[in-house]
Amino acid sequence: MAEKLKGWRLLRVALASRKAGIMLALGFSSGLPYALLIGTLNAWLGDVHVAMATIGVLAWIGLAYSFKFLWSPLVDRLNLPVIGALGRRKGWILGCQAVLVAALLGLALTNPVIALGRFALIALVAALASATQDVAIDAWRIDVADDAVPVELLSSLYQFGYRLAALVGGAFALVLAARLPWPVVYAVMAAMLAIVALITLGAPDTPRPVVDDATAMADQPAPLLRAGGLVVVALGWGWAIGSIGLFMAAMLGPVAPGAVRPSVADFTRGHAPLIVLATVGLPLLVAALTNRARVGEGVRGSVPAADHLWLALVAPLAELSGRLGWRVLITIGMILTYTLCYNVWGSFALPFYLDFLHYSKDEVAFASKIFGIFMTMAGIALGGVLFARLGRMPTILVGAVLPMLGNFVYADLAQGAVQIDALARASGLGAIAAGIGIDARMLRLLVAISVENISTGIAGAAFVAFLSTKVSRSHTAVQYALLSSMTFLIGSLGKGIAGDTIDHLGYATMFRWTAVAGLVAVGFVLLEWVTARRDPSPNGAGDRA
Repeated sequence: MAEKLKGWRLLRVALASRKAGIMLALGFSSGLPYALLIGTLNAWLGDVHVAMATIGVLAWIGLAYSFKFLWSPLVDRLNLPVIGALGRRKGWILGCQAVLVAALLGLALTNPVIALGRFALIALVAALASATQDVAIDAWRIDVADDAVPVELLSSLYQFGYRLAALVGGAFALVLAARLPWPVVYAVMAAMLAIVALITLGAPDTPRPVVDDATAMADQPAPLLRAGGLVVVALGWGWAIGSIGLFMAAMLGPVAPGAVRPSVADFTRGHAPLIVLATVGLPLLVAALTNRARVGEGVRGSVPAADHLWLALVAPLAELSGRLGWRVLITIGMILTYTLCYNVWGSFALPFYLDFLHYSKDEVAFASKIFGIFMTMAGIALGGVLFARLGRMPTILVGAVLPMLGNFVYADLAQGAVQIDALARASGLGAIAAGIGIDARMLRLLVAISVENISTGIAGAAFVAFLSTKVSRSHTAVQYALLSSMTFLIGSLGKGIAGDTIDHLGYATMFRWTAVAGLVAVGFVLLEWVTARRDPSPNGAGDRA
C-alpha cells in the first residue's frame, strides 16, 4: 500500500507528477466555488443589508450539491459536443469551469441590491456547474488512477486542494473584501479559476469502457415495472424541485406594487415535509414495493441511461430497505436530521460575525477560516479517540448532543456573551488570552468557534463512520453518495425559516430553536442504538460497539 503522505511532502509529490499536480488543481477548482457560493456570498449579501430571510432562501442553491446524483448518469454517459473531443471527463470539467468563470464574473457585474433576482439566478447556475464539476472530477480521479499514482494519493491531493480553496475562498476573500469592493474580489476569484482551467487543459484522460449494467440489472424488476417506478420517482422529484424553484423566483424577484412578498416560514411549514416525502419517502416506497417484484431475468431496459438512473437512485434504497426492513425508517430519519442542528444556521455565520457582532473581516478571516479549521481538525481527531475508547454508537450519540451545546454558546454570544465571559474568568482563560494579546471581545468569538467546530468535527467523524457501516458492498459508491446527499436536504430547507426567524426574533432565538431541533436527531440515534442491539445481522451486531 502506498505510503500516506501529508503536508509539504504531499505537495512535493504533486509538483513532481503531472497527473498528481493536476489532481491538486482540480481539488482547488472543486473547493473554490463551494466556498464562494455557500459561505462567502452571504458575507457580501450581509454587507449590503439583504434581509436574512432572503439570504436563507438564496442558500437553497446549495441543494444542487445534494441533488447532483440525479444528473450524474448524464455526466457518466454523455460526451459534450465540441468540447467533449478534449476528453470524456476533461470535456465536462472544462465546460463546467468555463461556466463557473463566467458566472463569477456575472456576479461581480451584478448589484444584488437592485437586481437580486438576476444575482440569484447567476448563483444558481454557478452552483449547478460546481456540483456537476464535482461529479466529473470524482470520475476523473477514479479513471486515471494507476499503480504509479494510486487513487489513495489522488484522493489525498484532492482533499489538500479542496482545503486550500476553502482558505482562499473564505479567509483570503474576506481579507481582500476588507480592502477592495466585493465585485473586485469575485473577479479575482474568477481569474484564479480561469488559471486552473488552463492547467486542466493539460490533464490526461483515459477513455472509460461503456458500463455494462447486465450483471447489476440481473436481480432487478422487469423493465416495465422499473419504468413505472422511475416515472413515479421523477414526478416526485420534479414537483419538489419545481416548488422550490417557483418559490425562490417569487421570493427573490421584484414585488408588484401593493403585493406582499411570500412568507418563507409559511412555505417551509407547508411544503418542507411534502418535499422530504417526495424526494426521500416516495423513492423509498417505490424501492420497498419493487423489492417484492424482482424477477432475476437479467434483461436490460431499452434506454441504458434509465437503467443507470434506476441503479443510482432506486436500487440502493431497495437494497437498504430489503436488508434493514422497517429499521430503514429509523436509519433514514437519523441521516436526515443528524446534521440539522448546525447545518441550518451555517449560511448565516458570516453575516452574524460581520454585521451583527461587528467584527472586522480580518478578524473573522482568522477566527472562522483559519483558527476554526484547526478546531475542526481537533474535533475530528477527538472523534477518533472517542471511537477507540467508547465505541461507535456512544460516539455517534456524543456527536448528536455536542452541537446543541455549541448552538447555546452562540445564543449567549448573540446576547452579550455573559456566560462565555464568566467561563473565561473562572477558568483563567481570560488571563491567558490577555497575556498573548487577545482581548476579551476576540476571546468570545474564539471560544464560541472552538466549541462549535470541535463539536461538529466530532459529529462529522461519527456520521461518516455511521454511513460507512450502512452501505452495502454491492452498492458502496452510489449508496454512500445517495445517503450522504440526504444530510443536506432538511438543513438546506431549514435555512429559509432560520433566516425568517432572525429577521423577526433575532439570532439568539434562532440559535436556541435550532439547538432544540437537535433533540430530533438524538431521538433517532437512541432508536437506532436500541434497535441495532436487537438485530442479529452483521450490521446490527456491529452497532453494539
